[in-house]
Amino acid sequence: MIRCVLLDALGTLVRLEPPWPLLAAELGIGDQKRVERAMRAEMRYYREHSHEGRDAESLADLRRRCARIVSSELGRVVTPEQLMAAIRFQAYPDAPPALAELRALGLRLVCVSNWDVSLPSVLDRCGLADGLDAVVTSAATGVRKPDPAIFTAALDAAECEPGEALHVGDTEDEDLEGARAAGIRALLIRRDGGGDIESLMAIRHHLGS
Repeated sequence: MIRCVLLDALGTLVRLEPPWPLLAAELGIGDQKRVERAMRAEMRYYREHSHEGRDAESLADLRRRCARIVSSELGRVVTPEQLMAAIRFQAYPDAPPALAELRALGLRLVCVSNWDVSLPSVLDRCGLADGLDAVVTSAATGVRKPDPAIFTAALDAAECEPGEALHVGDTEDEDLEGARAAGIRALLIRRDGGGDIESLMAIRHHLGS
């Protein structure tokens, strides 16, 4: 019987608003494509190093390094403050009602994500924190998905065994393969089709299968 649901963050619970229009406007750069290329380079770097933002000091250092990536790409100084002001997240519309529905069914809900220590505050700003029982990040555990250890940490937070859990995420390698390596059944969410589900509201239909 499923007693807990583990959920990925980016691409599952929250989405990133395109940051390049905001940063381009802040810097007075008319070529948004140029800023987009710089931001995508920063995103690639962040994905590989997000687990290094373990506390306030190391997070500040990580953000300085990310800002230097953008600065190098654009050939001008971009401060960490300017970079972070352009990065904004929104909850997917189906996230709040899905969390409420799953909570009403008595399930424990844990967000497990490759993210720095700031994820709880991001989820709070998106209005999702109160709908979750715990948040487990790669920064806190020291391991990144698809390492099964981060899923084991999420199970510990939920006080559940692998066979009592269901994981939902938007990537095949990090989410599906990682969860299954930890003995957890997993669903691939693709809101544009091609996955196991297209909405978080469909999770309830997979709790008994």
